[in-house]
Amino acid sequence: MRCALLAYAAGIAGLQTLAVLPAQRWCMALALASLASAWLLLKKCPVTPPVCDAAHAFRRTPFPWLRLLISAACAASIGFAWAALCAHDRLRDRLAPEWEGRDVTVIGAVDNLPVSFERGRRFLFSVERVLPRNGAIPHLPARLSLSWYAGRGAKARLPEIAPGARWRLTVRLTRPHGNANPDGFDYELWLLERGIGATGYVRDVDPHTAPRLLNPFVFSAPHAIERLRGRVRRKILAALPQAAHAGVIVALALGEQRAIEKSDWDVFRRTGVSHLIAISGLHIMLVAGLFGRLVTALWRRSFWIPSHWMTPLPLRLPAQKAALPAAVAGAAGYVVLAGCGIPAQRALYMLIAVALAAWFGRIGSAAHILCIALAVVLTVDPWALLWPGFHLSFAAVAIILYAGGGRGKTGLTEESDSAPTDCWRHCRRLLRTLADGMRTQWAVTVGLLPLTLLLFAQYSLIGPIANALAIPAVTLLIAPLALLGSVLPAPLASWALTLAHAAFSLLFDWLNWCSTLPTAVWRAPLPSWPLFLAALSGALLILAPRGWPLRWVGCFGCLPLLLNTPMHPPAGALWVTAFDVGQGMALLIETRTHRLLYDTGPPYGTDSDAGDRVLLPYLQARGIGALDALVVSHSDSDHAGGAATLLRALPIATVYTSLPARHRIVRAAAQHRRCIAGQHWQWDGVTFDMLHPTAAVYANRKGSPNARSCVLKISNGKHAVLLPGDIGAAQEKDLIDRLGAHRLRASVLLAPHHGSKTSSSPAFLQAVDPAIAVFQTGYRNRFHHPQAKIYDRYRDSGIRRLRTDQTGAITLQLGTVVLYQTYRQQHARYWHSGPSPLPP
Repeated sequence: MRCALLAYAAGIAGLQTLAVLPAQRWCMALALASLASAWLLLKKCPVTPPVCDAAHAFRRTPFPWLRLLISAACAASIGFAWAALCAHDRLRDRLAPEWEGRDVTVIGAVDNLPVSFERGRRFLFSVERVLPRNGAIPHLPARLSLSWYAGRGAKARLPEIAPGARWRLTVRLTRPHGNANPDGFDYELWLLERGIGATGYVRDVDPHTAPRLLNPFVFSAPHAIERLRGRVRRKILAALPQAAHAGVIVALALGEQRAIEKSDWDVFRRTGVSHLIAISGLHIMLVAGLFGRLVTALWRRSFWIPSHWMTPLPLRLPAQKAALPAAVAGAAGYVVLAGCGIPAQRALYMLIAVALAAWFGRIGSAAHILCIALAVVLTVDPWALLWPGFHLSFAAVAIILYAGGGRGKTGLTEESDSAPTDCWRHCRRLLRTLADGMRTQWAVTVGLLPLTLLLFAQYSLIGPIANALAIPAVTLLIAPLALLGSVLPAPLASWALTLAHAAFSLLFDWLNWCSTLPTAVWRAPLPSWPLFLAALSGALLILAPRGWPLRWVGCFGCLPLLLNTPMHPPAGALWVTAFDVGQGMALLIETRTHRLLYDTGPPYGTDSDAGDRVLLPYLQARGIGALDALVVSHSDSDHAGGAATLLRALPIATVYTSLPARHRIVRAAAQHRRCIAGQHWQWDGVTFDMLHPTAAVYANRKGSPNARSCVLKISNGKHAVLLPGDIGAAQEKDLIDRLGAHRLRASVLLAPHHGSKTSSSPAFLQAVDPAIAVFQTGYRNRFHHPQAKIYDRYRDSGIRRLRTDQTGAITLQLGTVVLYQTYRQQHARYWHSGPSPLPP
C-alpha cells in the first residue's frame, strides 16, 4: 500500500514538470485503463476467462517485485491522469486574451478577507453574473483577484469591503502573468493553485458604472467562515491597538500572515522558527488534544446522571472513543478557520487516519498514516508539492519516524491506575521527555539540512537553540492564549490576548538577539542534485537506528555541502543576466572573480521591491554574498527602487550613480563614485568603460534624470554589451558625435528607455550595430513599451529582439561567441502564459 501511495504521488509530481499538458481525452483514457487494470489484477473479477486467468496468474506469480512494480505503475498513472484533469479544469477557466484591458461589469461576491495596502484594498471576487458589454457577454473566470484603489477627494476613502458582500463592479482584467526569474516566486502557479483565472482592478470613473453594493451578505459556508475570520481578526486587532506584534497573534489564531512586518519575517527566517508562525501540526494537535480531553472528562462524569433518566454514557461508549470524533471535529474546525494550509492539512489527515484506526481497533504503522496523508493532500491540491512548505512538512515527520525506528503504532493506550506518583518518578518522566525532545530536535536538524539548503540556499545554525525555547513557548503558552482570546468574551479576551502578546514580545526580543549573531545563518549556493543526494544519504546514515555500523561515515556525505562554491565564468568571459522585474531595469554582470549589478528594478509597494523579491533570492541561490560594484543609472524609481534593500542586505564595495549627493542611496553607500564619462577599469580580462554622462550634462540643471543616465560599455575584446539606461535621442547623438561608431559597437544592446519613442534612433542602432537587443519591460505596462514603431525598427535592422515580459529572465554568455537562453523556454511549465515565438 505504501509503495502504491508513493507511486501515486510520483505520478502527480511527474505531471507538474511538463511544459504542455497531454490531451484531456488521453488523460481520461489513461485514468480508466489504470483503474481497470488495478481492479482486474488485484481483485477477484467475474469477467471473461482469458482476462480472469491472467489476473489469477498475476496474483500467483512467484515474483513479488513484479506485482509491486505493476501496482506502482497503475497508481502512478492514476496520479498523473488525475493531476492532468485538474490542470485542464483550471486552465479552461482563464480570461480570454481578447478581453484583456477592457472594461467589464460583473456581479459577484467578495470571497475572502480583504487585504489593505498603501493605496487601497485587495480581495478575491467570485463572479456570479457578467453584464453585456457592447452587445457581447464575455466569458470570465469564476474567480478574480481584484485591487480597489482609493481615489482623490470624495473617493479617497473606500467603502467597507466585507467577505460575502455582493457587489456590482466594473473591472479591467488581465490574464495571469508574473515575473519569471530563476529561483524566484512563481506567481502564475500561485494563481492557478487558488483557481484565480484573471487579475485586475476596479474602475470607478463613470457614474453609470460606479461600484454598487447589492447585498451586505450572501450566505454560503465559505462566506460565513470568512466573515467569522474577519470578526476574529478585528477582535484581536481591537484588543491590541498599536501593538508591535499584533499580526503574529492574528497569524497564530487564524493563519493570516499578511499583517506580519517584513522585518519580523527576517528574524523568524534567520532563527529558523518560521514554521511556528504558520498553523502547523503542533497547533492542530494542541486543539485536538484540548477538545479530546474536555469530552473525555465530561463523558466520564456522566456517571452522575441518575440511572432512571438514562444509561450512563461510558456504558454506552467508552470515553476514549467518544473523544475521537470531538478531537477530529475540533481540529477540522480550526484548520478551516485557519485557512487550510498544507502543514495543517497534513496534520488533520494524519489525525483522521489515527482516529479511524483507534475507533475500529486497527493497528496501523505511522508510515502508512503518513503516506495516506500525502495522497489525500495531493488529491485535494495536486500543486501543493511545488511549494517548499509541503516538502518540509512531510520530510520533518518522516525523519522523526525514521530516527525513532518507525515502529510507532496507532491504537488506544490507557494510563495505568498504578502509575507512580512520587516526586522522583515525576522528575524522571520529565527528564525522559526532555531527552526525547532533544533527540527529536537533533534528528530534524540533521535530517532537514540537505533539503533546507536545496530549497533556500541557507540554514539557520542558531535554529536548534532558538526552537528549543520557541517551540514550547509558542505551543504551550502563546498559541493557547491567542486561541482563548479569540473565543472568550470581553474583558477576558483582552486579558488573554494582551498576555499572549507580552509573552511573544519577550520571545521575539530573544530571537532578535539570536538573529544578530554573526554565525546565526549559514549561506551556500544551491546544491546540485548529486550533492544533495550525497548529503541526504549521509544524513540518513547518521540518523540510522542505534547499532547500525559505521554511522559516522555519514558525515563524509554531508562534507561536499561545505565545499560547494558559486559558479563563475572562465577568465576573459562575461555572463549577463537580465532579470524580469516588470517595468524596470536590473542586470547582473559577472566575470571570473567580480560581480556588478546595473540598476535595481522598481518598487512594488511600500515594503517590497525588486531587490527583495527578485535580486536577493537569485543572488542567495547562487551563493553570491557581496557585490563589487552597483551602478544606479539615474533616480527614476524603476531603476533605483531596489537599491536601498540591496545596500542593507549585502556588502557592496563601490556604488556608481548620477544621483545628487543628498540622495538616500548616496548616503547609504559605503563608497560612492559619481558616474562620469572616461571612467575605466578592468576585471579578469574584461574592460568596463563609462561613456556618459559628461561634466557638461551635470552642469545643465534643467536636464531630466533620464539624460544623466550612466551609460556603461563592457567588453571582453571579442564581444561587448552596451547598457545605456534611459537616454534619449539627444544623448544618443552626443555619444555618436563624441565617441564615434567604433567605440559604441556592441554585440548586445540593452534597449534605451525600454524601447520608448524618444530613443533608439536609426543612427544609434546603426552605430552600435548589435546582434541582440534586450527589452526590459513590464507585461502590458501603461507606457506601452516598447513602442511598436521602435520595436519594428530593431527588426528592420536585422537585430534579434528579446523581451523579458515574454521570455522571462534572459541569460547571455559572451566568450568567443554569444550564447543566450530565456527562463520561460528553459523552465517551461504548462501553467505559464508561455513565451511568445521569438521574433527574428
